[in-house]
This record gives sequence, C-alpha cells and structure tokens, in this order.
Amino acid sequence: MAMVSSLSGAQISGAQIRQTFLDFFAARGHKILPSASLVPEDPTVLLTIAGMLPFKPIFLGQQTAEFPRATTSQKCIRTNDIENVGRTARHHTFFEMLGNFSFGDYFKEQAIAYAWELSTQVFALPPERVVVSVFEEDDEAFAIWRDQVGVPVSRIKRMGADDNFWVSGPTGPCGPCSELYYDFHPEQGEDNIDLEDDTRFIEFYNLVFMQYNRDAEGTLTPLQNQNIDTGMGLERMAQILQQVPNNYETDLIFPIIKTAADLAGIDYFRADEKTKVSLKVVGDHVRSVVHMIADGITASNTGRGYVLRRLIRRVVRHGQLIGIEGAFIVQVAETAIALSEVAYPNVRERDTLIQVELAREEAQFLKTLGRGEKLLEEILLSAAGGIISGLDAFTLYDTYGFPLELTQEIAAERGVEVDIEGFEAEMVQQRDRARAAHETIDLTVQGALDQLAEHIHPTAFLGYTEPSSTAQVVALLIEGHSVETAGSGTTVQIALNQTPFYAESGGQVGDRGYLSGTDVVVRVEDVQKESGIFIHYGKIERGTLRVGDTVTAQIDRACRRRAQANHTATHLLQAALKKWIDESISQAGSLVAFDKLRFDYNFSRSLTTEELQRIEDQINTWIAEAHNTHTEELPIAEAKAKGAIAMFGEKYGAQVRVMDVPGVSMELCGGTHVNNTAEIGLFKIVSETGVASGVRRIEAVAGPAVLEYLNVRDAVVRDLGDRFKAKPEEIAERVTALQTELKSTQKQLEALKSELALVKSTQLLDQAETVGELKLLVAELEGVDPASLQTAAERLAQQLGEGAVILGSSPEAQKVSLVAAFSPSVVKKGLQAGKFIGAIAKICGGGGGGRPNLAQAGGRDPSKLQEALAEAKEQLLKSL
Repeated sequence: MAMVSSLSGAQISGAQIRQTFLDFFAARGHKILPSASLVPEDPTVLLTIAGMLPFKPIFLGQQTAEFPRATTSQKCIRTNDIENVGRTARHHTFFEMLGNFSFGDYFKEQAIAYAWELSTQVFALPPERVVVSVFEEDDEAFAIWRDQVGVPVSRIKRMGADDNFWVSGPTGPCGPCSELYYDFHPEQGEDNIDLEDDTRFIEFYNLVFMQYNRDAEGTLTPLQNQNIDTGMGLERMAQILQQVPNNYETDLIFPIIKTAADLAGIDYFRADEKTKVSLKVVGDHVRSVVHMIADGITASNTGRGYVLRRLIRRVVRHGQLIGIEGAFIVQVAETAIALSEVAYPNVRERDTLIQVELAREEAQFLKTLGRGEKLLEEILLSAAGGIISGLDAFTLYDTYGFPLELTQEIAAERGVEVDIEGFEAEMVQQRDRARAAHETIDLTVQGALDQLAEHIHPTAFLGYTEPSSTAQVVALLIEGHSVETAGSGTTVQIALNQTPFYAESGGQVGDRGYLSGTDVVVRVEDVQKESGIFIHYGKIERGTLRVGDTVTAQIDRACRRRAQANHTATHLLQAALKKWIDESISQAGSLVAFDKLRFDYNFSRSLTTEELQRIEDQINTWIAEAHNTHTEELPIAEAKAKGAIAMFGEKYGAQVRVMDVPGVSMELCGGTHVNNTAEIGLFKIVSETGVASGVRRIEAVAGPAVLEYLNVRDAVVRDLGDRFKAKPEEIAERVTALQTELKSTQKQLEALKSELALVKSTQLLDQAETVGELKLLVAELEGVDPASLQTAAERLAQQLGEGAVILGSSPEAQKVSLVAAFSPSVVKKGLQAGKFIGAIAKICGGGGGGRPNLAQAGGRDPSKLQEALAEAKEQLLKSL
C-alpha cells in the first residue's frame, strides 16, 4: 500500500490539505471522484449542501455503487445562517467538504482507525489536542476509541441524538455519529469539557455510521449493507494547520479578502471589527457566486437564481460599506477564480461568463440601490406615527440591499424610528424559509417509488433501436400508491422490466404510445424516470391490468420522429450559435417537444435580425447537406478528449453516449436523434427573447411543425390583407400609418382631458375656505387621470396663492388618485405634502409621496375616497 507522508513541521496550504486527504484514501482503495455540481439531481434541495448528497441513491439502495469505496472533495453551499457569515470564526456560505465513503464495505472500526491515522499521523495533530464525541448509546464506537485507538475516557464525550445521531428524514437510513474536535486550549484541563464552547473547540471531522433503517413507528432495524459517510471541513482543517484565528485568514479565502481590502485602501489587520466583517462577507460570498455561475446558475428572482442574486448584492453592499466606489466585484472574482482553477477547472473555462454575469448584476444592483434610496425617502415621508414598519425596513434590506443600520441612521436624522422587533420577525421568517428550502435532505420524499426501487430492477431501455417490444408489468400505481390491479378508465403509473418508451430527460419529453395485452389497452401520455425506473403515465382504455402481465409496448412513431427532428435541430442550433455568435456560448436549458424546440443559452445581449437569419440559414444548409449522424458509447474522459460538449446540470456516468454530426456538432446526449440531418426537413426560428439576467432563449420549429407554423402565419397575412385591402408586402406600411394616426389621436385626447380637468377645477375655486391668512381647498374631480389631476392641483394652488389644495379622483375601477399642493407658508408650518398625502392614501388602501410642496399618491378602494378627503380636510384645519 502506498503511504502518504506526515506533514508535521511544515506550513501546509489548503490545496495540499485537499490533495493529501484524497491521496490518503486513494492509497487505501478509495476511488477519487470529482466534485458534483452545485446544482443537485435531488429535487428536494436547491443546492448541493453536503458531501453525501451525490451518493443519496446509493445510500437508499436505489443504485448500485460502481466502487465499494470513494473519496471526494465536494463543493457545497448553505445560506440558512447567512447573517453569521463574517461574524463567527467558521460560518460560510461556500465550503469544501472532504469525505470518504464506504458502500457496504468497511464500517466503524476501520472508519475510526482511518480518521485517527489521518488526523494524528498524516496531519500531525497532537493526540492530546483531539477530543471525540459519540452517540450516548453507541457503546461500540466508545469502546473502539478507548480500547483500540487509545483515547483517554476523559476525552470521549457521549452526546445526545440532537448532536450525534444522523437521520435522513422521518423514516429511512439513519445511524449514530462520532465527531473529532480540535482543542485550542488544552491547558484548561479535561474536567467538565464542553464541546459547545467554540472559543476552545472546533469540530473538524464527522463520521456517520449508517447502520439502521427507521420505520414509520420509529423502530430501528439493522441495514443489510451498512455504510460510512464522513465529512472533514477543508476550511476548518486549514485554520487548525495554518494556525490562524479563523477560517477567513487561511490561504483558501484571505487572498480574496486582501484584494477587496486593497481596492478599499484598507489594511485588514488594522481595521476595526465592523470593517473586518464586511471584508469577510466579500471573501466568502465571492467564492460562492464564482462557483455557482461556473455550474450554470444565473441570477433571477426565484430558486437558485435568487440565492445567487442575493449573494452578489451582499458583496456589492459590503464593498460600499468599506468605501469601495464603483464596480469592483469582477476584480475580486478573478482572485477567487485563480485560487480554485486547479481543483475546479470549470471556473477558469467559464471565467468570461462569470465576469459578464457579475458585472451585469453589479451594475443592475447599483441602480437598484439608487431606487432604494428613493423608496426610503417615500417611506420616511409617509411613516405613520414617526415609525418605519418592520416590513418596510426588511424590504429595504432584502430587496434593495439597505443595511438596517443605514436605515436607522438616515431615519434618525429625520426624527423617525424603526420598528426593530418587526424587522427581526421578518428576518426570522426568512431564515425559516431558507432552512426549509435548503437544509433538509429528505431521503424518503419519493414515497412509493423509493420503496419500489428497493424491490425491482432499473428498467432496460430498448428505444434507441426498437419502436416496440414485449414487456412485463413489474409495478402498478394509482395516485402514487402501489396496487396489484387496475380497471378500465383508471389513470395509472406503470413500471415495466423493459421498454421502448423514452423517459423525459435532457430536455426531451417522454414518448407517447400504447401498452396492449390480451384484454387490455393502455394509452401512455408521458414517461418519467425515477431512480432508473421508467414510469409510464397513462389511462386504461379497455380491460384490466395486473402486476405480472405481459404486454406489447408500442411508441407513437410519428411523435418520436418529431422529437428526433427537434432534438437534432437543437444540437445544430447550438453549433450555429457557437460558429456565428460566440464560441463560449453554452446551454442553460432546453425543451425538445413534439411540436417545438426551445434552447436557453448564456449570453449577454439579444441577437440582431441579421444574426438570427444567418443562424437559421446555416442550420438549413446543414440539413440540406444530408449529414449522417453517429452515436456511440465511450468512457467519459475519451468523449471529452474528442471534443464532445457536456451540458451543465446533467449528470454523467463513467460511460456516456456521444451524438456526433461529423464536422458540425459533437455532444454528450442520451436523447433520440435522426439518422441523417435531411430527415429534419426544415428549421425555422420563431422567437429570440431574454428569460433571465444573462440568459437568452430561442424558440423554433423543425420538420412537419414548420409547415404548420407557416400555414398559421399565411392565414393571418391573408386575413390582414383582406381587412386592409392590401397586398402582403403592403401590410407593414399600412400598420405603420395606423400607428402614427393612433399616436396623434391619443395626444389630442390627453390634451383635451387636461383642458377638461382645468375647466372643472376652475369651478372649484368658489369652494375654497379661508383659514387665517391661508386658503384651503379639498375636493373631488370625477374621472380625471393622475397626470391631469396634478396639473389641476398646481393651477389651483397658483390661483389661490398661499394655502393648501387636496384633490382626489377615481379615474377607473379599483383605482384612486390623490394630489397635495402646499404653498411655502404651509410648508413652513411643518406640513409636508409627501408625508401628508401618503398617510391619507392609506385610508384608500394605498400610499405615495413626493416633495414637501407637491406630492401624489394612489389607492385601490374608491369607496373610501370621500372618507380620505374628509380626513385630509380635518387634519389641515387642525394644523392651519
């Protein structure tokens, strides 16, 4: 066995720690596997949050492990405790989890021995500085640590289930844990050791002994195959070995912090604690966003995209807090890329995309910050009772990036307070949502399907070569519940031992078709794949279907041909984009349906009409050239070496299917395709749009769908030609003339509305009341739009001289408009139009604000308009 030498006495880098861990276990029969993407296959979590997540199907028994032992360095992201980042020594959003895994091979004794050898001999941690914990009922692990390893009983701590018993969910695999802690202050002695004291101890290695299955009654039964799942935090081990006070000052993160500090003109080690927190947030979050974008995530307002956008905005905000002016995130990201490119080459391969996405998001957020400042001004003007609500403060914080401290500071200058309790309540709700969304790995979410996976084999797929086959029904479900029989008219889910039906994956929809037996016919509308099992969704049209029946499975060949044409056309589309637009373009998503195709790609701008035409012409040229296509299975390394393109978000095994259009396109793809490009027939782009920041979408049709698309357009053109009494080539000119005429008419209409409002308002002058030396006018103008209402209020204010004008109107259903115009004398008395009218608008279910002398507000309840105007008049009379 090859040995890994001890690192005693040497300063070790984070990269060396990572490689030493992997080499140690490789020398002991473990297969080194690459990190999985941060975008997990598991639908129950948004992001990869643990080193074990990629092995979930193996731990469930749904998949057979290709290797009995494995070791990885897995990149992970967690955001449930984001507020602790930078404030504690070891909280992060992005971290690397080093792990060694055994799938039914070795168990507790060997896992503990490996952990101790690696920690005390290879990483040379002094044994007297290592404290271990075990589950309080795990006498076996306690005895191994005490008798075989030789750890004194005083440094073995029994812990409860909350700390040292791992569960996958209410039911399913589970087992006790044993954790290794490093003691920073052994001089404090071994009496009354408290492992919760994070100023003295840091947990750096967790061993999970997956040995039980828990049923619905809570009964634990031993698993047939007992597994080992471990995790060593790379950043934590770096802190220990590099002898720095926190994870942030290790060589894994500190170079990023220093880049940000240099841009701000700050010496990190002389900075105050508040500045250090901001620098640490920048250092941590930049690592996260670089790897998220490299793994194909783009900023948006939902899901993973929202996590990315929030992290980027926090970087920008904390950069501003430490005095960095203007755009800076790309410069800091370059340092993060340089630190990661050896272990994770995709960050360098996609560095241009990372820079473009970050620069765009940063620029957009800087504008958002400006809008946030305007919103804060409006909130201050309309703050009821001189207090900014917790919800408003949270909106400023979460949506516009305003720190609570900044909102408080600005509010204090205006004599306004902030509802801190309300803000904290909103924060708690957000953290609860984050934990629910990101922190639970539910190994039992698939319910009946997971149970089936334990008893039936994965489905054999025959559909690449066979459009029909005989098959045996191995499972039958109704609404997710396993049954033995189902009758006519029932909607069912069916698992077969083998099938020609393609299951939805890689963007291609599942096949349609029929299952037929001696006395039964089932129409199949969709096919999905769960843990290697193809689930046929359909309805029994005749007869009774039973588990064990033999049926003939026949796909709808016409639908398959359409899907094949669209799928191959999608490959040609990506090739054309790379050829004519940008070689770095990569797929961000796709849909291959029977009637259309959709291709999402990472790019920063829309395509011109000329570019779209060039792409369309190129694809039709390749179709006309009648290229034969070739598919073969290859080892993934060989396929990539040949230049095959891998899609982000797709998981590939050791053997992959390569779809090649020689001289045009080569991709890793498990979908179905034409044998020759000529079978596609025609290709037509329908639209090109933006779907998210930095993501564009092309929708197109191919094959028979092109004729259907053109027939619809031809019918529309004929109809327009008849309506306009024009030839097809004259329609555009006629429409332009009508648009010009309509705009002119609309301008005339707006002018007439404004004149009518002024005429109506003049009639209100007689309703003005005198209050001391001031004039007061509060009235309704029926059916006047907001712009005309403001014009009328300004005109009345001029005509009245010193005084106050409040006008209200309901221009349409469920809409209220209010305007306040105050003269300088009124403003000097302490009344501000924006704050005043904003409070009044709340009566009508709305709000608003503006300048001290002129402001506008709106509402949604016209029935409250008279009440609002009466309240406005009463308040003005009291104040004036």
